Amino acid sequence: MADFFDALGERHHRFIEAQQVFFVATAGPDGRVNLSPKGLDSLRVLAAERIAWLNLTGSGNESAAHLIENPRMTLMFCSFGRSPLILRVYGSAAVVHRDEPGWGERYERFTPHAGARQIFDLAIESVQTSCGFAVPRYEFVEERSTLDAWADKKGEQGIRRYWRERNAVSIDGKPTGMPPAADGSA
Repeated sequence: MADFFDALGERHHRFIEAQQVFFVATAGPDGRVNLSPKGLDSLRVLAAERIAWLNLTGSGNESAAHLIENPRMTLMFCSFGRSPLILRVYGSAAVVHRDEPGWGERYERFTPHAGARQIFDLAIESVQTSCGFAVPRYEFVEERSTLDAWADKKGEQGIRRYWRERNAVSIDGKPTGMPPAADGSA
């Protein structure tokens, strides 16, 4: 059910432009594979063989770290609407940081964002489409209240304890910079 293409066609381009979210996957030669959802108005199809996306400041910066060692990147677009389709774009990416040559002419293609951090420029090597028949349809219903209810139940001291126990270090054991508890304990 999958089809491969050497570059993006007009139908692919229209599909990409209609999506509200896309996913970025990168990996270094070892360690964790990173898979991140992206949204907002942060992606541009520049040509049949080239896509750029604006990376906004977030909780991590894994893709930029990975590209230093390994330029491979995959973008995935997935229809959650009436017509199913999954589209993957495979290629090699370069990262352009804010103060580097080439930032200005790339950045002018995007809606300005105060948190703009990098632009990833992906040279497309292949495009794959697949049916997406098993992907469920989604429509926005309401915001979840689960996190607020969880925090209310924990209370102030419980939240601070949670920070000390679960948020003081990353999953790789690196400090997160979380503030110490009000009582001075770590």
